Amino acid sequence: MFKDIKLLGKESAIYGLSTVIARLLNFFLLPFYTHYLTTGDYGIVAAVFSYIAFLNILYQYGMDQAYMRYSKENEKTFTAAFIMVFIVSLVFTLILTGNPGFWAEAAGIKFQNSALIKYAALILFLDALSIVGFADLRMSHKAPYYAFIRVMSIIINLSMNILLIAKFKFGVEGVFLANIISSSITLIFLAPLYFRRLKFEFDGALVYKLLSFAMPLLPAGLGAMAVRVIDRPILLKFSGESAVGVYQANYKLGIFMMLFVSMFDQAWRPFFIERADKEDAPKLFARILTWFLLAGGWIFLAVSFFIADVVKIRLAGTVIIHPSYWGGLSLVPIILGAYLFYGIYVNFLAGIIIRKKTKWLMAAALIGALANILLNLKLIPLYGMYGAAWSVLFSYVLMAVMLHEISRRIYPVKYEYGRILKIFMGIGFYGGLVFMCDATGKIGVLLKSAVLLMYPAVFWFSGFFYDSEKARIRKILTGKK
Repeated sequence: MFKDIKLLGKESAIYGLSTVIARLLNFFLLPFYTHYLTTGDYGIVAAVFSYIAFLNILYQYGMDQAYMRYSKENEKTFTAAFIMVFIVSLVFTLILTGNPGFWAEAAGIKFQNSALIKYAALILFLDALSIVGFADLRMSHKAPYYAFIRVMSIIINLSMNILLIAKFKFGVEGVFLANIISSSITLIFLAPLYFRRLKFEFDGALVYKLLSFAMPLLPAGLGAMAVRVIDRPILLKFSGESAVGVYQANYKLGIFMMLFVSMFDQAWRPFFIERADKEDAPKLFARILTWFLLAGGWIFLAVSFFIADVVKIRLAGTVIIHPSYWGGLSLVPIILGAYLFYGIYVNFLAGIIIRKKTKWLMAAALIGALANILLNLKLIPLYGMYGAAWSVLFSYVLMAVMLHEISRRIYPVKYEYGRILKIFMGIGFYGGLVFMCDATGKIGVLLKSAVLLMYPAVFWFSGFFYDSEKARIRKILTGKK
């Protein structure tokens, strides 16, 4: 078991390092945007990219997941998956670029921003063409090269943003042009893989098999993405561009939990697929969820405690985040909680995908999306961006609970509920302690730091860990094999 967990941890670390570096580089754009774009301009950017995130699902329609599921069965799978993605993404791109003014009005970003629709369509097309290549790198355990491409893409994106916005004053358009350049270079990095793997042999039976697996993932993906981004267009309608800008900036401050979940997800899916037939797989999956929550709980507390202090730090006489965006800082713990429950949802994917019951993913995601849309429509007019944040959190909790109930019937896993309850009690106790003390200033920093140190220490000395886990942790800390 520990050998498998170690491998998952190793690949999570590599994917995580690339994700952390990439997201942190991308995160550096947040302070940059808050100083170079008005809250209204940033609201437009956030709204368009929320549509891009949603349309990504239509462009890619789960074909990367289908490829990973069948990549070991047929060497033609790579070609079949790529051709299907190319055809569908080209059709959607032509539809969007055919009448950009109409789509701009429909999206609520106004006719004068029609050029952004063309830019968005090109970004979507370029990104779709790269997904099968990235899936192949994951299944081939070529995590270092995967990480290299991801990091280089973000470095180029960051550089182009600064050049186009700060130097050449492109404004909002500079954000999209930078993304087009970085997405194009990503494809160039993947080109050797495509030249080697593409055979251009059409296999109708294989295509049908891929589509049969992928199509149920499409509504599931749309539902999951709706939970993540549908609040921006609704917030735009009821509260305006500035509110979306403030909301988006503070939503992005949940980056550290998002990074943790993303790096886990990248390694988790190929990990559980490869171990699906092992006798001890359910026990292994249960232990992984416990450790995932233990680490996620610490990240939740750390970011919640210190985010308000961090954004007000002055560098070269300028605060990291412009004060016009500080009004949404109390959103951050809600967003962190939402990401944590999304991570729990990701853990519960294992049994569904192993048993090939992807229709249940569709059901959970669509119900979560419906709940999210209804809650946003109800809560945003009353509570603005706070209504949007609570809607996201509730939707992820609902999706995680639903997937747990479905998964345990088709692929039973005896999760360590007692230990999981202790973790949530610990998060609630320590978070409540800091909140009640209203910790600010130097004394507050000391208190929050002490609480963060207490979190793992109390678990260590309270009997939470099994003796075998303690022994393994000691070996890791001392560098012994």
